[in-house]
Amino acid sequence: MDISYVLGNSKILVTGGAGFIGSNLCDELINQNCQVVCLDNFSTGNIDNIIHLIPHKAFKLVVGDIRNLQDCRRTLEGVEYILHEAALGSVPRSVNDPVTTNEVNISGFLNMLVAARDAQVKRFVYAVSSSTYGDSEILPKEEDNIGKPLSPYAVIKYVNELYADVFSRTYGMECIGLRYFNVFGRRQDPNGAYAAVIPLFVKKLINHESPVINGDGEYSRDFTYIKNVVQMNLLALTTTDKQAVNTVYNTAYGERTTLNQLVNYLEEYLSPYDPQIQDIEIRYGPTRIGDIPHSLASIEKAGKLLNYNPEYSIAEGIRESVEWYWENLK
Repeated sequence: MDISYVLGNSKILVTGGAGFIGSNLCDELINQNCQVVCLDNFSTGNIDNIIHLIPHKAFKLVVGDIRNLQDCRRTLEGVEYILHEAALGSVPRSVNDPVTTNEVNISGFLNMLVAARDAQVKRFVYAVSSSTYGDSEILPKEEDNIGKPLSPYAVIKYVNELYADVFSRTYGMECIGLRYFNVFGRRQDPNGAYAAVIPLFVKKLINHESPVINGDGEYSRDFTYIKNVVQMNLLALTTTDKQAVNTVYNTAYGERTTLNQLVNYLEEYLSPYDPQIQDIEIRYGPTRIGDIPHSLASIEKAGKLLNYNPEYSIAEGIRESVEWYWENLK
């Protein structure tokens, strides 16, 4: 997707730019001849994700924390657009430590909004979450129909949406929220207590260990490949349709995959590298607190207002991801 005709060499801040999603966005923006400022405190980001960008004359790394308003302000000199990815992710993390999650994801988010308002940036595109749909059992999930949140993380991400809406109404800012649905792909960390399911399972299988599925494996998710997420961010960043701003969009593929099906995909695409992987036993454990049973996004709104048509299916994304993990985890 060529956005250079819209952005030219615009200066764009990516908060959390050393993280999984943020670093992929930094890569693409540099490829589009933009100037990129990356803000990260490396609490969950990884310098290895951006080390190749540091020598680039159009890339600037700022080590700082969005919980510090001055750190937010000092990144915005000359910045025209913001892609706000900095956050503490994970529902289980929010259950175990709601205070820190709140400080980063609400106080930090508000700091970034205030700094963006004062710097008069042209547009503020921010990451939110499918967890916002909470206990709503309606499928597919449509942006205007949400339930009660099931975790501190869900509360926090919905508050982000409310703050962005207030800032757009009160201060005339252009804000677009992207509700991410189970993003996966290269650079997603397989390590740590809160590793996402796909990189965690890939690592287990490569090491000939049994992955543990929470529940019976029939919970389903709308797994979304990172390149679709990058595509969606660029569309949100560049749309000139005034009806398309100051709202939120599902960022997904629009297809439901059970955890059992996911494991089958992983075994299928890993087995050419190591045939023994197909014989590894899959174990089952208790469901996690705060988990929703099923998640499936309607992407009709994004298609209509942003011309979003996801380029990669889950199978294509898994195939590319497995190739990257095999090269980087061995």
